[in-house]
Amino acid sequence: MNYEPVIGLEVHAQIHTASKMFCSCPVVEDTGDLEPNTYVCPVCTAMPGTLPVINRRAVEIALMTGLALHCDAPPFTRFARKSYFYPDLPKGYQISQYTPVFPPLTVNGYLEIETEAGTKRIRINRAHLEEDTGKLYHIGGGVSLVDFNRAGVPLLEIVSEPDMRSVEEVQAYATKLHAILVYLGVNSGDMEKGMMRFEANVSVRPVDSDALNPRHEIKNLNSFHALARSVAYEIENQIATLDAGGTITQQTMGWDETRGVTVPQRGKEYADDYRYFPEPDLPILEISREWVEELQAQLPELPDAKRARFIADYGLGDYDTGVLVADRGVADYYEAAVTAAANTAGPKIVANWVTGELFRLMKETGREIGAVRVSPQALAELIGLVKDSTINLNTGKEVLEEMFASGHAARQIVEERGLAQVSDVAALEKIVAQMLEENPQQVSRYLGGKVQIIGWLMGQVMKATRGKANPQMVRELLQAQLEARRG
Repeated sequence: MNYEPVIGLEVHAQIHTASKMFCSCPVVEDTGDLEPNTYVCPVCTAMPGTLPVINRRAVEIALMTGLALHCDAPPFTRFARKSYFYPDLPKGYQISQYTPVFPPLTVNGYLEIETEAGTKRIRINRAHLEEDTGKLYHIGGGVSLVDFNRAGVPLLEIVSEPDMRSVEEVQAYATKLHAILVYLGVNSGDMEKGMMRFEANVSVRPVDSDALNPRHEIKNLNSFHALARSVAYEIENQIATLDAGGTITQQTMGWDETRGVTVPQRGKEYADDYRYFPEPDLPILEISREWVEELQAQLPELPDAKRARFIADYGLGDYDTGVLVADRGVADYYEAAVTAAANTAGPKIVANWVTGELFRLMKETGREIGAVRVSPQALAELIGLVKDSTINLNTGKEVLEEMFASGHAARQIVEERGLAQVSDVAALEKIVAQMLEENPQQVSRYLGGKVQIIGWLMGQVMKATRGKANPQMVRELLQAQLEARRG
């Protein structure tokens, strides 16, 4: 039997606020150097008699995200208690959003993705707010410690409908959503630090069926790589189970990166198991239409709009545009370089340098665009030196490597290392003539019809000038002197 996968994603993204979701404790980045339980208060540690207060900025950020995802913002919403008993959840319940009467903060949106099959719209059920849990440290001997520094940090949960049918679609959706959140400034996008986590719900069904079969939810995936591998494994494993006559039961799964398999953690809960009910300590939240319109007007240019503008304004192709707008920092860097190079080089040349040599150096060193020591203006200066033939292209690439390593300006490097291109006709004529005298066999081959040998001859001249000769002038002088020998 032929099967198709049915996949939905839940994304949990920590949002950038100064304080926690329901108290005034600061949100701090924990890189392992913080003292445990120091950024806490009676509210986020659930001391008796304390009351939560809604973080207005968190609501604004969540609303803007929902609007960017084409969601509706209902006029009224309410927080709810979601009951489950984990050691890192101090209250014994989580304040989230899910009640039968009031909808979540934003609902019924969509995200359009691009795959080899074309454009596809993935529906978004909701994007709502909740609070994060603490963090458990298992130290062995049956002992675990709890750090509540993270407890109460605002989380944005974005839940898709089960509209994805392949790993490719899952990857396209996840990367597109990641880019949008970074563009909005909602989230840093740093998944290694747990700023964004994926949970994939995967089931399979016979092709042409519309059934929604029992699913496995793969929890806490913190990289695109883990997301793709775990979903691919689940699809294959579920199909193999059904083909062998087995059954799929609804379960929560973990991903074992080392073994490349999913492992059962517990039976998958249903909504009723969480015993949702309205949070009695928080009021109904009214979302005025004026507030929604104000936030809509604050939305920045998002990836799809930027992509269309780059194509229209800069004449770039799909590939260049795609890689440039995938990261907001890269897109901003590119536009600044285009502006700085406006009098010397066009947008396509700048794109070639950014997506070619600059990306190569970033990949080799593992640096993100924000850590690159070559400013857009410095890159534009380098491009100008190549464009006006002060240095040739190969030398330009060498200079960029030095700029990338040292942060020095292109012109300074060229002057200090004596890299300026040799364009003196008389000097180059002597070098070309001497090289032809030293290589009579190659000259004879050229005159005999092997015209491609001129490439080798050019290489010898460039070697003699330590790569500083003007390549176009060298070619012209070679052709002139070679043709003069035909007589």
